[in-house]
Amino acid sequence: MIVHKGFDPGDIIVLRGLGQEKIWYALPVIVVKDAPDLVALFWRAGTRGKFRGQFPGAKVTPQEVMSDQMVLFDKTWTETDVLMLVIPGAAHAVYVMWEESQKKLRCWYVNLQQPLARTAIGFDTVDYWLDIVVSPDRSEWHWKDEDQFEEAVAMGMYTPEKAREIRDEGERVIGRVRRNQPPFCDGWESWLSPADWKIPDLLEGWDCL
Repeated sequence: MIVHKGFDPGDIIVLRGLGQEKIWYALPVIVVKDAPDLVALFWRAGTRGKFRGQFPGAKVTPQEVMSDQMVLFDKTWTETDVLMLVIPGAAHAVYVMWEESQKKLRCWYVNLQQPLARTAIGFDTVDYWLDIVVSPDRSEWHWKDEDQFEEAVAMGMYTPEKAREIRDEGERVIGRVRRNQPPFCDGWESWLSPADWKIPDLLEGWDCL
């Protein structure tokens, strides 16, 4: 087994989403924290990465994934600056999302996904389609992309048991929101990125599986 060392704050790494034995996105991000209890990664609006689609900007559907009709395009992340918080081993990530170049919190965003896998240049995961959007004050929340998730289940991408497991993970996160538990009570919404952190480029090797 290859063991990769941890990353230091300020390191530039690559966050990738995988699926169907292909890279679905690759984004250069900056390490805020890499510890046994929490991985925190940051990227600004204006960050350029690679995203898979039928054409630039297209929203991918489960049916398109199975049809294998997509290629990777250059794409710029827009509108929000993002701090991604992940408890190692957890099947979700919590995004703290601010308006671009501001400290106005747009929302908390829960991305249900496969636990992060460490690589030599960053982290890989697999998106589960289903997400949760939480209001800035955490008083309200709603599921997002339920239609795509149900389509994925109907197509056999997940067994009914796995689909229930994914939803249960989301319900557990919602419980943490309601009980004001970490990471929602840790003050991350007030975190400020160092002024000298520039928007990075993708590292060499981002396309190697």
